[in-house]
Amino acid sequence: MSESDALQIDKFKLDVAVIRLSVLEIGQQRSHKHEQLYERENKMLKIRTLLAMGASILATTAMAQEKTVTVASWGGSYQDAQSKALFEPAAANTGIRVKQETFGGMSDVRLQVTSGQVTYDVVSPSAGSAARGAAEGILEKLDYSIIDVSDFYPNLYTDYCVGTIVFSTVYAWNTETYGDNGPKNWADFFDVKKFPGTRSYRAKVHGALEPAIMADGVAPEDVYKVLDSKEGIERAINKIRELKPHIDVFWTSGAQHAQLMKDGEVDMSTGWNGRFDVARGDGGKIKYSYNQALLDYDCFAIPKGAPNRDAAMQFIAEISKPEYQDDMPKYITYGPTNAAAYETGEIDAATAASLPSSPENVALQVPVSLAWYEKWEKTASELYQEMLTE
Repeated sequence: MSESDALQIDKFKLDVAVIRLSVLEIGQQRSHKHEQLYERENKMLKIRTLLAMGASILATTAMAQEKTVTVASWGGSYQDAQSKALFEPAAANTGIRVKQETFGGMSDVRLQVTSGQVTYDVVSPSAGSAARGAAEGILEKLDYSIIDVSDFYPNLYTDYCVGTIVFSTVYAWNTETYGDNGPKNWADFFDVKKFPGTRSYRAKVHGALEPAIMADGVAPEDVYKVLDSKEGIERAINKIRELKPHIDVFWTSGAQHAQLMKDGEVDMSTGWNGRFDVARGDGGKIKYSYNQALLDYDCFAIPKGAPNRDAAMQFIAEISKPEYQDDMPKYITYGPTNAAAYETGEIDAATAASLPSSPENVALQVPVSLAWYEKWEKTASELYQEMLTE
């Protein structure tokens, strides 16, 4: 091999070494770039994961902070009034979301609690039904360190039920049938010779026996003394049994008895003053009297095992304030249970005088005995239902 050939071979080897070195450097550079890219992508993935976790935590916190209560009431014009005066404003002011349902009273609450499937958080029963529910253990005890009743009228709240409105069970008549000279007392309501015509009467025992026992000659102040025995209860039911041929409809809701009178389907009916006022405002030819009426109140209670008990307690505390209760008479003629509601200036003198809780109207009425309902409602209800199915 010549010296020239040897030099060519050495040059070739050097070129190959240079190429290999270049390829190695390029590979290392690419590898370094891939590592940088991987690290960058890894960092971005971590950031996205942290952001997603943060958003999830915020959403969970927001959901935990959003409070919801399911409120069950009687429907119709009464629940419409509650919605406008109490539920909707309180929801706006507290941030508590309100779902509304209608119910049939404590029997619905009893079914939910005994079945272990409670969906109601707040219910609006009559005070007498709530007294029985408390005795049965199907209501939660209320926390009066949260609910302020310092300005409430005495006897309009219990450990398990706080009053919301005062109402009256009255006798109403169709003015096209009787003019302004309708019945003056319960004896007149039951007197089909003096006041011929069709009647409507309640299908539940609450507020049904007291009128009957007064119609049978018992003085208003002695009503619960006479009814404080099975014999007294049967006496009242027998009086209703006498009237039964003239009772076209045994009503099951306030909306029903108001509609019956508004449409003129019956000539007289028992029922709740506020419902009759709404029906009269809608054109019904209706009058009623507070004489011998039953002075009663509806209340708010929490079913045992309510899914949102704490939010329910907070919500009841809010709607028990005078600035909510003073709006109820704007929509239906029921009186407030919080005396301070009369001092806000929202209830004028004329409206106050027309309410069941005005001193003049209270003096004419028989206050409903919660103690009697707690003791006797179960027995009385069974006997009453037997009479209805005869």
